[in-house]
Amino acid sequence: MKRLLLYGLMFTSVLSTNAQNKENILRELENADSLNKKNAQQTDEKVPVIVTVKKTLKIVDGDTIVEERIDTISSAKSLTVNDDQMIWVNTSGDTVKAAKGDTVVVRLGKKKMVIVDSKDKTIIEIPEKGKKNDDIVEYREVKSFKGHWEGLEFGINGFMDKNHSMTQSGDLEWMDLKQARSWNTNINFTQYSIGFGTDKAGIVTGLGLEFNDYHFSNPISLKVQNGVTVVDSSFIDAGYRVEKTKLTMSHLTLPLLLEFQLPMGEKRKDRLYISAGVIGGVRLGSHTKVVYDDGSRRKDKNRSDFNIATLRYGLTARMGYKGIRLFANYYPVQLFEKSKGPELYPFSVGLVIIPFD
Repeated sequence: MKRLLLYGLMFTSVLSTNAQNKENILRELENADSLNKKNAQQTDEKVPVIVTVKKTLKIVDGDTIVEERIDTISSAKSLTVNDDQMIWVNTSGDTVKAAKGDTVVVRLGKKKMVIVDSKDKTIIEIPEKGKKNDDIVEYREVKSFKGHWEGLEFGINGFMDKNHSMTQSGDLEWMDLKQARSWNTNINFTQYSIGFGTDKAGIVTGLGLEFNDYHFSNPISLKVQNGVTVVDSSFIDAGYRVEKTKLTMSHLTLPLLLEFQLPMGEKRKDRLYISAGVIGGVRLGSHTKVVYDDGSRRKDKNRSDFNIATLRYGLTARMGYKGIRLFANYYPVQLFEKSKGPELYPFSVGLVIIPFD
C-alpha cells in the first residue's frame, strides 16, 4: 500500500512539472519579439555609428567648396537629430555636434576640439590635460595672390630724343611720326604670380608678344648704308606719290612687376591695383613697308634688322580699377644700336582692351 501511495505522488509531481513547463513555453511564444529586441539592442550597441557632416564654404570670386567630414562613433545608445538648428549625435560618452554655420565641435568622451572658420582665419580650440581653460590655436588662411598682366593691350607708340622730347627736329626730323597711326599691340598670354603671404601684394611675371608700328610723317623709309641706318628717300627722288610708310617691329617680352591691390569692395574685381617694374624684350623681327603710286598702286616691303637692338629692357607702370586699366612703357635702351642709327628711345601708352583674368 505504501509503495502504491509513493508511486502515485511521484506520478502527480511529474505531471505538475510538465504542465508548468508548457505554460512557460506558451508565455514565451506569446511574447516572441522579446528575444529579437534583446538581440537587436545588443547588436546596436556593438555596431558603430557613422555620422557624415557637410558644410558649404564660400570663398572669393563666387567659388564654393563643400567640405565633408565623416566621424565614426564606436557605440551608440541614442541618436537625436535636429535639422532646424543644430545636429547632435548623443552616445554613451561620445558626442558630435555640427552647427549650420562655420563652427564644428567634436567631442570624444572628455576630449573636445572646436573648429571655427571665419572669413580670413580658422580657429582651432584644443583642451590640454590638467588645464581648466582651453587653449586656442589660430590658423590664419593664406589666400593666393593673382596679379594683372595677362590680356590684350592696345595703345600708341612714340619716340623720345636724348632730351626726352617727343617731337623730332633738326637731324632727327626725318624720323617724325604720325602719332595717331603709330599703334602698339600687346598680347600678354601667360603670367605667374608670387604673393607676399597675402592676396593683396606680390610679384608678377609671365610672357607676352609686343607689336610696334611706327608710321612716318615724311615720305621716306629706312635703309642700311655703310653699316649705319639712314633715311631712304629713293621713292621721293623717283617722283612717286607715297601714301604710307612705316617701320614694324615685334618682340617677345618678359615682365617683372611689383603689384599692390587696394580693396574697394568684397570681390577681387573691385580692387584698385598699381604695379611697376621692368620688361625685358627680345626682337623677333622687323621690316619697313611703303605704299606708293608710280602710275599704279604698289607696296614695297623690306625685311631687315636695320641695326635695331636685339635685346632691350623697359620701365613699365600699370594701374586699373574694374574695367579701366592703363599701362605705360618706356625703353631707356636706344632703338638702334649705339652709333649705328639715330639716337631714339621708344615709349608706348594705352589700355587693356581684353583682360584674360
